[in-house]
Amino acid sequence: MDYKLMVKQAEYLGEDERDFVPFLSNVSALIYDSLDRLNWAGFYLMDKGSLLLGPFQGKVACIRIEIGKGVCGTAVAEDRTIRVADVHQFPGHIACDSASESEIVIPIHSEGKIVGVLDIDSPYKERFSEEDEVGLTALVKIIEKYCDFSRLRL
Repeated sequence: MDYKLMVKQAEYLGEDERDFVPFLSNVSALIYDSLDRLNWAGFYLMDKGSLLLGPFQGKVACIRIEIGKGVCGTAVAEDRTIRVADVHQFPGHIACDSASESEIVIPIHSEGKIVGVLDIDSPYKERFSEEDEVGLTALVKIIEKYCDFSRLRL
C-alpha cells in the first residue's frame, strides 16, 4: 500500500474543505477504496461524553459507543492506537458486524482533546500490520491538521 500517496490525496482534500463531515466522508471513501480486505472504514466522533457514528464506508455499524467499551471506546479511554489481530480475543469487543475478525483504531485529537477515532475493520484475522499502523497514523495527522471540529459536542 502506498500510504504516502494516500496521505497526499487526503491533504489535497483537506486544503479545500475544513468542515469535518465532507472531509471525513471523503477520507473514509479513500481508505475503503485504497486498502484491500476491509469491511468497514470510518469514524466515530465524540458527542456528549461518548462516541457517535460518523462518516463511514461499509456495513451497518453501531450508532453509539461508550468510552471504555469495545476497541473504539478503549482506544479513547487509554488515548492510544489499538491494533487487534483477532477481535474475538479482545475483552469486551462489540460485534457491530459479526464478519469482522481484526481491527485498528487510532484516536484523533484537536486542541489537546480526543475528538474521535478512525476505525477500520477487516473480515480477515491479522489484517493490520505495523506498516498499516504507521501509514494510517500519518493519515490521522492530516485529519488533525485540516479538520475543524469546533461544532462537536464534546
